[in-house]
Amino acid sequence: MNTKKIEKYLLELGESKFRLDQIKKAVYQDGIIDFAKISTLSKELREKLNSNFKILSAEPIEVLISQKKDSIKALLKLSDGNLIETVLISPKSNVWSACVSCQVGCAVGCSFCATGKIGFKRNLTSEEITDQVLFWKSYLRENNISGNFSNIVYMGMGEPFLNFEEVEKSLKVLISPDFFNFGSRKISVSTSGIMDKLEEFSEKFPQVNLALSLHSANPEKRSQLMPINQKYDLEKIKTELQKYLKKYKRKIFIEYLMIDGVNDGIEDAKILVDYLKLIGFEYLLHVNLIRYNDTNDKYKPSSKNKVKAFEKHLFDQKINVTIRKSLGQDIYAACGQLAGKK
Repeated sequence: MNTKKIEKYLLELGESKFRLDQIKKAVYQDGIIDFAKISTLSKELREKLNSNFKILSAEPIEVLISQKKDSIKALLKLSDGNLIETVLISPKSNVWSACVSCQVGCAVGCSFCATGKIGFKRNLTSEEITDQVLFWKSYLRENNISGNFSNIVYMGMGEPFLNFEEVEKSLKVLISPDFFNFGSRKISVSTSGIMDKLEEFSEKFPQVNLALSLHSANPEKRSQLMPINQKYDLEKIKTELQKYLKKYKRKIFIEYLMIDGVNDGIEDAKILVDYLKLIGFEYLLHVNLIRYNDTNDKYKPSSKNKVKAFEKHLFDQKINVTIRKSLGQDIYAACGQLAGKK
């Protein structure tokens, strides 16, 4: 929702300044996305607002619900016709997390990622990013779905640090008491390793969680999976993470996709352990192991036994590790899967 345009319009109508506060509370706190349903406004004002503005900058064209009811994926159509995805997941009972996109497509081009096949089309505005959260707040409300909606992850389509200006604006809106009022520590931003923006991000949002998509600590394998490794290699990533850990003493989440026969062997686990110990501050590093969500014929998910063996090796070497629960495989929950089908 573009609050600046609405504020200007309200002033032109001669409305009191508190009207905007009423609208912001109804929208951002209560999840109302239809002016007609904001009961604190007069009927006449509601009609005028509905005639001149849309609360959401995107229109849902498809919503898929997993059989287990623990993940919901939405395909949203932007005003220019481009499509983006956003996912709502419940990793544990009565807790909901929104996974948001920050770009239409992605320029990083990871070989395993469906979004990479789409290519980069454009950056999302901060409004288009935060409206994904607003969509889910409304969805939970309208469908009487109980639970605490408290977590947001920037792990959808696109690379957040390649759209840093708009991501920064969106984060400010999400944590502002005047808007969504999410806690900073309930938000995570994931990067494929774009280290140029790490210091700026850390200074502006020291309490927002940082996640690094690593997927291999073997330089050749990582370059195969993630071509961005040729510009931001493991040595550069190590140096920048050391600076971050030394200054902020904040946990970093290491995201590691488990791909059958590619990066899931015990030798891969040993290389990962060695790399993390070179970084140091192991007590602040936490590895999330994620079975690959099958999106093409080239890669397949690792077996559960391989994932468990990989986890055991890390655990035995005193590395904090969790096997992340796989959700939404029946609703094309992997990044870019649904948009790529359109």
